Amino acid sequence: MTWWIIAAEGLAFAAGFTAIVFLAYRGDKKYSAAGIHNYPPDIQEEYFKTHERMDVSGKSKKVILAKSLGIVLFAGILLACALIAGAKTFWQGFLIAFGLMVWIGAYDTFFLDWVLFANLSMFRLEGTEHMDEAYHQKWFHLRGMLFPGIVFGLVPAALAGLIVSVIR
Repeated sequence: MTWWIIAAEGLAFAAGFTAIVFLAYRGDKKYSAAGIHNYPPDIQEEYFKTHERMDVSGKSKKVILAKSLGIVLFAGILLACALIAGAKTFWQGFLIAFGLMVWIGAYDTFFLDWVLFANLSMFRLEGTEHMDEAYHQKWFHLRGMLFPGIVFGLVPAALAGLIVSVIR
């Protein structure tokens, strides 16, 4: 395994993830159930005071579908990263993939959520623009990264490790 390759993959993964986030929050896409699901509860409540309420819980079919597609997408990306980095066993594939998931979770929390989400108007839901304090809730985002984020990261990492062990 080559560590500089893993580092380069981490940077590329962050760039790609950032592009996906910006595409997902363009226009009306952020108003989907899967998009609103990622906002703190007080922002959701304020938004639904003036907009039609929809199920944005973790049990919503749209949220489950979006998270499931995310697992498949991440598993594919992480598998490619593990193979390029030279993983030859389940554990090597798993550790590379899980390390990249932890990295992207930290990047998402500490940069995308705490800096961009909190400060860029493009991420503000209609009718919640005045809720500056609510958009700066660091604990909400950190808690989401730790759980269920870390658990979410285990699934694509295990899939990547399993596929590495089968094909190598």
